[in-house]
Amino acid sequence: MKVIENGVVAPLGFKANGIEAGIREGKKRIDLALITSSVKATAAAVYTTNLVKAAPIYVTKDNLADGYAQAMICNAGNANTCNADGIEIATKTCELLAKELNISAKDIIVASTGVIGMPMSIKPVENGMAKLVAGLDNKKENADLAVKGIMTTDTVAKTIAVEFEIGGKVCKMGAMTKGAGMIHPQMATMLCFVTTDAKISSKMLNEALKDVVDDTFNMLSVDGDTSTNDTLSIMANGLAGNKEITEKNADYEAFKNALYFVCENLARRMAKDGEGATRLLECVVTGAKTKQDARIVAKSVICSSLLKAAIFGSDANWGRVLCAIGYSKADLDINKVDVDFKSRKGQIAVCRNGAGVPFSEEIAKEILLEDEIEVVVNLNSGEGESKAFGCDLTYDYVKINGDYRS
Repeated sequence: MKVIENGVVAPLGFKANGIEAGIREGKKRIDLALITSSVKATAAAVYTTNLVKAAPIYVTKDNLADGYAQAMICNAGNANTCNADGIEIATKTCELLAKELNISAKDIIVASTGVIGMPMSIKPVENGMAKLVAGLDNKKENADLAVKGIMTTDTVAKTIAVEFEIGGKVCKMGAMTKGAGMIHPQMATMLCFVTTDAKISSKMLNEALKDVVDDTFNMLSVDGDTSTNDTLSIMANGLAGNKEITEKNADYEAFKNALYFVCENLARRMAKDGEGATRLLECVVTGAKTKQDARIVAKSVICSSLLKAAIFGSDANWGRVLCAIGYSKADLDINKVDVDFKSRKGQIAVCRNGAGVPFSEEIAKEILLEDEIEVVVNLNSGEGESKAFGCDLTYDYVKINGDYRS
């Protein structure tokens, strides 16, 4: 597998664009993004588990019922959530795009991000649609415009593309994501759009997506709030020419490995760009009785507000790690637990067999001053392992969310 350029337009047959449509009132920013495939693609998606769901999720679920799509459109600046006419707006967006592209409105993935509960007008989308479609291209600049069109409080664009082989055929996969706040499993708050020219059935695409999301985006948390708009979608147009993947074989594993690489890379970058964050916090758990126990522990550790605050202050307060493990409800023996802190500056043991061990506070401080911190947990009770991604908790998180609507 090789990391390549061009993000979502790296795979054959995909184009993208992003424009300033005027959805964000009073703000001059790109706020409407589009990705298209030259041919109809197999498609799959997973969504938020919040009972309050954005209108575009209902429309997209209905559109993807047959397992196919040919375009994705997303606006920023308004979540289109809790609006009486939300379904109507999302449906009309698909109809406007379908007319410009000369495709079926049922072959469109639609999404929104922004403020919840704010009235939304279709007019900016309607007025900008022709320009959005006319500017479609497969250049890197277009992929960059598209990812900017889905960003809200993100401080950096998050996009990636990879090249891999299936049955001797070179395949490519690209992705872009947004998310910095309201991030917590299941799913982590985010929008993520994946493109690939690999050929895979809708059934297997769904299987791969569900397999991968549990170990990547569902292991990501910034602030414990699960959003209303979370959508992770993928379109696979088959233009790479590989034999269609219709079962769980070696080709399926190669495809899933590429998808895992892409999703884990973006999940880590989302955690590092958490609202107000100064550090990426990763918890790596080994020695659990089961994989599920490892997942539970890893999530509990990175979700601890007290630990997140300690990481912000570069304080090696390992007791907060043990505390988070203790209330995680995983099946474990706390008297067997080992904990280390790790970064580019080194690794230091702070707990063995559930009890503290002597360590240098100065060395620990130096390790925790780095911008990527790893909490290494060994439960010493089995073969289960997992990792979770989060960030520190800073003053700026409160500032950002205190005036988010203003």
